[in-house]
Amino acid sequence: MGRSISNELLDKSKEAMISAVQIYNNPSIKFKSEMFIITAIISWTYLMHAYYRKRKIDYRYYKMNGKQKRYDRTKNGAYKHWELERCINEKKSPLDKGTVNNLKFLIGIRHEIEHQKTDNIDEYIGAKLQACALNYNKELTKMFGKKHSIRDNLSLAIQFSPITPDQEEILRNEANINIPINVRNFITEFESDLDDEELKSLSYSYKIVYVPVSVNRANQADRAIEFVPANSTDAKDFERVLLKSVEKKKYLPGEIVNLMKNEGFSKFSMHYHTQLWKSRDGRNPKYNFGVWVSRQWYWYENWVNEVRDYCIKNKF
Repeated sequence: MGRSISNELLDKSKEAMISAVQIYNNPSIKFKSEMFIITAIISWTYLMHAYYRKRKIDYRYYKMNGKQKRYDRTKNGAYKHWELERCINEKKSPLDKGTVNNLKFLIGIRHEIEHQKTDNIDEYIGAKLQACALNYNKELTKMFGKKHSIRDNLSLAIQFSPITPDQEEILRNEANINIPINVRNFITEFESDLDDEELKSLSYSYKIVYVPVSVNRANQADRAIEFVPANSTDAKDFERVLLKSVEKKKYLPGEIVNLMKNEGFSKFSMHYHTQLWKSRDGRNPKYNFGVWVSRQWYWYENWVNEVRDYCIKNKF
């Protein structure tokens, strides 16, 4: 008797996730985050298909013709199966909210990078990739048992070279320049819809905190790495610091105008800024360009990117 389709799907899923991590950890590959995302999405899709098949949940697209199902097919006659987004939106999906948010984030990034050249996005989404890998093993073992665990294959490469805060700021600024505006805008808009608990969830974004500590013994290195337990008092202090880094920065209109002038767009003024946001319906909540705070409108970073694009196109 041949192996079940569910087991074949499961094997493909595990192989794809291991491949995703190996790609990410390969120092000779520069396109690692993008390739990890694409391969991991394939892995999760196979995992969800295996889960639904095992539970006899039909994961094929169809329309009802009376009391009969009429299945959607490709032009070559194959069944059209659910993509990952449809799988995780299914009411019978076993995934928790943090895991779903993480996958929706990666699916959104995948949509933004499919036809765009990207550089240096690792700094911005690395914690989400780590969470994706750990979530996968968690859900894999919940669905099919610990014997299927691939835990030993899921550690992502981490840079432990200590850098100063000034160096970190320079690296972030340089990376920010090369990240396409559509990716930056997506991240800002996606996370603006998450509450504090969802942002803090380790299933959404797995942050690893390490601090350099002094050592006293002569035979030890000048610096050592100390990992902070998640349930410790120190971890709560670090959590507060980490949360500050994801809080959306807000700008007053005058600050945006001054920012554009400092970037060399000397002709840009409050008049043009007002014309722009009115023409774009910028204060419409559906665009997530800003927020009212104490009767004052503040703009988010994604709106600053829109203004910058406008200045470039109109040669201010």
